Amino acid sequence: MLRRIWSVIQKEFIQVLRDRRTLLIQVSIPMIELFLFGYAINMSPDHIPMVVADQSLDGASRAYVDAMVTSSYFDLVGYLPGQADVVKAIDEGRAQAGIVIPDSFAAAVERDRAQVLLLVDGSDLFTSQSAYNAATLIAGVHSTNLLLARVERSGRAAGQQALLPLDTRVRTLYNPDLNSLWFIIPGIIAVLLQVQGVALIASAVVRERERGNIEQILVTPIRSGELMLGKMVPAAFIAMINVLTILAIGMLWFKVPFQGNFWLFLWLSFLYVVSVLGLGLLVSTVSQTQKQAFQIIGAATLVAVVLSGFMFPRYTMPPLIRAAGNLFPVTYFVPIARGIITKGLGLSFFRGQVLALLVYGVVIIVVSARAFRTRLE
Repeated sequence: MLRRIWSVIQKEFIQVLRDRRTLLIQVSIPMIELFLFGYAINMSPDHIPMVVADQSLDGASRAYVDAMVTSSYFDLVGYLPGQADVVKAIDEGRAQAGIVIPDSFAAAVERDRAQVLLLVDGSDLFTSQSAYNAATLIAGVHSTNLLLARVERSGRAAGQQALLPLDTRVRTLYNPDLNSLWFIIPGIIAVLLQVQGVALIASAVVRERERGNIEQILVTPIRSGELMLGKMVPAAFIAMINVLTILAIGMLWFKVPFQGNFWLFLWLSFLYVVSVLGLGLLVSTVSQTQKQAFQIIGAATLVAVVLSGFMFPRYTMPPLIRAAGNLFPVTYFVPIARGIITKGLGLSFFRGQVLALLVYGVVIIVVSARAFRTRLE
């Protein structure tokens, strides 16, 4: 069996190396798209998931949290004990922002010395920008209202009260300068790998069908599953080269810092590539020609980019739309890429996404193999 698979692998590498123009396109397109996307994307959301560490638990702190929630910019998803728990919730993706209110908050407001810390996930550019602007605006309005209420109670003129009673300090985690490329490039890596991987394997299989080679190959002792595996290896090899080239451009040219474990990222990228190639095999089984395959790939790419969380935050989407996004492996890899590259997180933070990619890869390859075999019969 291994000799037969090795024969197909050799054949695929020879065929790829002979068509140098196509190989050049396959390797250069992701880099070109990286430059285009890297300078072109910008957006802004609301209804940001927020956790609160209220260490004061008084009327003033509750009024401040209510002001944030009623603005519709923030959705309260839970209360936590302290700042470390807030940071952990942001790391795990349970929240995109967190408020830390110190103890004796009401007394500090009365002394004009109250401070609140707002932590924002800087790996998500659109969320961090929106949260920063919204929090600054809401805090200013709330503080002004407190000042006016105090002036009204005391009967003093507003000019006699120079200081606002509340100061909100916003700290952007992982991306303090709100550099858009730090957010965009990890997501682009995920998107480009899906587009490239699906196109590579789908075109390779459909090309053989168009030329009538599949029937000739299957006359030999090789089985359909072995044929598909043999075609996946060269495509996976090219895809992993693209991982390294895109990552190198992001780090060296765009100066995006790599905060996490490189080898962990590489292995999870390989797992992602396998899932992507499985999706490409499925596309190849339903396509009659390469033109049809690329039309399906184009439509699927558009949907995947919109629903994966790369461009639009998934927490703003209805549940049914989010479920549709789960049909694409890029949805699971986008948080992995951002988490490792931007946040420096470890494997324990991605157990759900890694398990999803494992299940996805196995299921999609099995389904594709059966559909391929059925189509041949």
